[in-house]
Amino acid sequence: MGWTIAILFGTAVVLLILSFVKTTQSNSKLEQQIEHVSISVLNEVHGLEMQLRNIQLDAEITAQQAGAAPADSEERDLLREMLDLYKRGYSIDSIAGKTKLKPNEVESLLSPYMTQKTERGLVAQ
Repeated sequence: MGWTIAILFGTAVVLLILSFVKTTQSNSKLEQQIEHVSISVLNEVHGLEMQLRNIQLDAEITAQQAGAAPADSEERDLLREMLDLYKRGYSIDSIAGKTKLKPNEVESLLSPYMTQKTERGLVAQ
């Protein structure tokens, strides 16, 4: 009778240890899956933010030019890049350095957008 109880107790301990091992393995797999999903969601969000930023810049350019340049022209891409840099706080000289234009050319291209910066914005309520 004593041996039977000892064997059952030993089996219970082994099964308990196996249960802990299986649980930690399944938890690590689940954590990896969650991590992969969160990384892919973050990548998608980043892509959407970039697309949204380009759409906003295109809308502002179109509002200023009233459709003067087609959406995929090189001039529009250059203007988009310059406007993006300007909105991020770059100086005219640094924008000129990045776009390989003269500072007065950059200033003349961005002048319609610079006047909007001094206008009054929306007040949060």
